[in-house]
Amino acid sequence: MVILVFIASSSGSTSIKKKQQDVLGFFDAVKIEYEERDIAVNEEHRKWMREHVPENCCPAQGNPLPPQIFNDSSHCGDYDAFFEARENNSVYAFLGLTPPPGSKEAIALEKLKA
Repeated sequence: MVILVFIASSSGSTSIKKKQQDVLGFFDAVKIEYEERDIAVNEEHRKWMREHVPENCCPAQGNPLPPQIFNDSSHCGDYDAFFEARENNSVYAFLGLTPPPGSKEAIALEKLKA
């Protein structure tokens, strides 16, 4: 499984830049491996992202904005969904990954099973 993070390196929006940095910084900090795909410099990445974001996750007007997060071709969510998962200590579930032993998420899962 490969976690794909679609970003826009030349975005004029400081909000988008901060959200992208937040996602990538978190993944780096907890050592979640990911592949960064820049939609600003690669039209194929832009097309792929737009085609694979589910319709119910698209904005009412316009196109989905980065960052968008996928596990292979399965859409995990956008920044807001990531933020909610992070706040709830459920990032690994959000990404479709098994949490590492000893992580807050793994401990919470163990308590639920007990």
